[in-house]
Amino acid sequence: MADHILESRVWLAKPRPDVFAFLADPRNLPLVTPPAFHLRLLSPPAPMSASSVYDFALAWLGIPLRWRAFVREFDPPHRFVDVQVRGPYARWEHRHRFLEAGGGTWVEDRVTYRLPLGPLGRAAHALLVRRQLAGLWAYRDRRLAELVAPLSSSAG
Repeated sequence: MADHILESRVWLAKPRPDVFAFLADPRNLPLVTPPAFHLRLLSPPAPMSASSVYDFALAWLGIPLRWRAFVREFDPPHRFVDVQVRGPYARWEHRHRFLEAGGGTWVEDRVTYRLPLGPLGRAAHALLVRRQLAGLWAYRDRRLAELVAPLSSSAG
């Protein structure tokens, strides 16, 4: 079965080290994940490094699942790569890049993923998973803007 690619890019009005630190803290992942997924960090909230392993509990369509992520690459404040070692996907590799620009930071994500179950997985992707992941990423980008680089107004 062929892999699928999800790419996203969002600009945040914060310095790269601040944005990197927020996304490299596994305690923040539930904050940028839609509430319907009920994502919880099960591992101790240890600082991220190469070879870190984090366990999460989540629900997909009400079905409880476990997810174990392994940090394969870690290059602060430029990039990190996490891969699923246990979870619902046959493959999940998430590359995060952080680029300074315009007084802020571009966050670029590239997720390479594959669903299990052959033809059934392909049908699930076409009918549901593709849209669900697009919605998850749109939510994530909005939450990043709210939590990392909130807009402020000045009363005058």
